[in-house]
Amino acid sequence: MGWYDKYLSVYGKPLDEIPPDIIKDIRAGLERMQSAVPVVSIVVIAYNEERHLVSCLWSLSNLCVSYPVEVLGVNNNSGDGTENVFRALGVKYFNEQRQSPGYARKCGLDNSTGKYHFFIDGDTFYPPRYIDLMMAKLLQPGVSCVGSFWSFYPDKNHSAWGLFLFELVRDVFLWIQHFKRPELCVRGMTFAFNADYARQVSIRTDIRRGEDGSLALSLKKYGKIRFLYNRKARPVTGYGTLGDESLLHSLFYRIRVQAKGIMRIFYSKEHYDDAEDNVIH
Repeated sequence: MGWYDKYLSVYGKPLDEIPPDIIKDIRAGLERMQSAVPVVSIVVIAYNEERHLVSCLWSLSNLCVSYPVEVLGVNNNSGDGTENVFRALGVKYFNEQRQSPGYARKCGLDNSTGKYHFFIDGDTFYPPRYIDLMMAKLLQPGVSCVGSFWSFYPDKNHSAWGLFLFELVRDVFLWIQHFKRPELCVRGMTFAFNADYARQVSIRTDIRRGEDGSLALSLKKYGKIRFLYNRKARPVTGYGTLGDESLLHSLFYRIRVQAKGIMRIFYSKEHYDDAEDNVIH
């Protein structure tokens, strides 16, 4: 059994179908973690994640953390019961009505107090030692932010063997890319940084996607972007980024897309050139 199997038992279920004893245990676990003087802010953003958010917060309630933390939520203008989940599990949360990950993440940063900030996505599970392993890398001299790789959970449409091969190809490409373009390897669900630095550059809200990599690029002037390859620090997520495609089709599609601009990974950049269709006017 995987460390995340129990979280899958409620993944995809609405709040009213979650057993009350599980809700009680998650709430108690999250309450025990909360510190009045946090060093680390664990901030969960969620848009229409009622059916996934309980699993995410359950995983966070089981973290083994050596630092004082706060767990906060941001409900990004959801139209389902996302807000009710935060409320039922006793998580302090904020409603951000401006729609976009950038606004949601900025809301979380503006309302957090920890020196170190972790982006958390509401449809993702996090392994018990995730925070401590990421912090060990983040606290190294000359480091401003840290990312990690991630996995998908196997299901009837995605075999464990198929996922292994898919992730192997992806991870090798990201590893090669990170030498010159580490910001392109950053994903918001697996990203942590020094919040003091981030508040000086802020999080972009004028783009539809890429706020995570753009922030990482801005943080390079304060220190290096590092990556953690430890399997014990690898979150597990659903298939929102893959859609309904087969793994093979998804892999070939990504190879074609990346091949078109492959030379970019061999040259460092200090700023993004925004695509017109990505800018919010």
